[in-house]
Amino acid sequence: MKPPKQNSRKSFSKSIVFSLVFLVLGFIMAYSYSLSSANKETEEFTGGAFFEQEEGYRKELIDQQERNKDLRDELQKKQSEVQEYERSFADGENRYTEYAAEAEELRRFLGLVPVQGNGLKVTLQDGDYHSDSVNPNDYIVHESHVFQVINELYISGAQAISINGQRIDGNSYIVCTGPVITVDGIQYPAPFVIEAIGEPEVLTSSMELTGGIMDQLVNDNIIVTLDEGQVIEMPALLTES
Repeated sequence: MKPPKQNSRKSFSKSIVFSLVFLVLGFIMAYSYSLSSANKETEEFTGGAFFEQEEGYRKELIDQQERNKDLRDELQKKQSEVQEYERSFADGENRYTEYAAEAEELRRFLGLVPVQGNGLKVTLQDGDYHSDSVNPNDYIVHESHVFQVINELYISGAQAISINGQRIDGNSYIVCTGPVITVDGIQYPAPFVIEAIGEPEVLTSSMELTGGIMDQLVNDNIIVTLDEGQVIEMPALLTES
């Protein structure tokens, strides 16, 4: 009866061993599978997060580049506005200088301010009267002679003109009354001194042109004297108080 008991024990021992082996193998396989799944999930999670982060950086970079472009465009626009303002300001300064010079020149021409400068003095005197002459007026300086000289001087660039020290302008009137000339209501006897501020050489050359004003005056028996290169001073125009 004892031998059968020994076989039964051996069979039981083998069953326990196999069971333990299978249990360990199952545990190992289950652990390996769970570890593999965890690693796979970790890899998938890490890859997705990195991709999303990279996309976020890329989008932020694109947005920043667009903002930079907008800022550059705005800066260029502001610089253009500043340059335009500077040009307009410079043009305004130049125009102001031109306007100031024109205004000063106009005041000088209108006789509103005293003036001084180089110029030419033209003296007109009555000619020597001969008793056998038919008409003594042929030897007298008339307003037409004075007008001829004044017009020639203005054409030659005279900036200001006076007669016997009295400033004249475009509205002045000159009337001959016998041996005297009335300038804006004030009478002056001969000789008549016409002074002009301007380039002396130009004014003199204009007066001395062949067949010009000076020759005509001499033909009318008028004594003409030119004195250039003087510093001439003129007061402002006489105004009614």
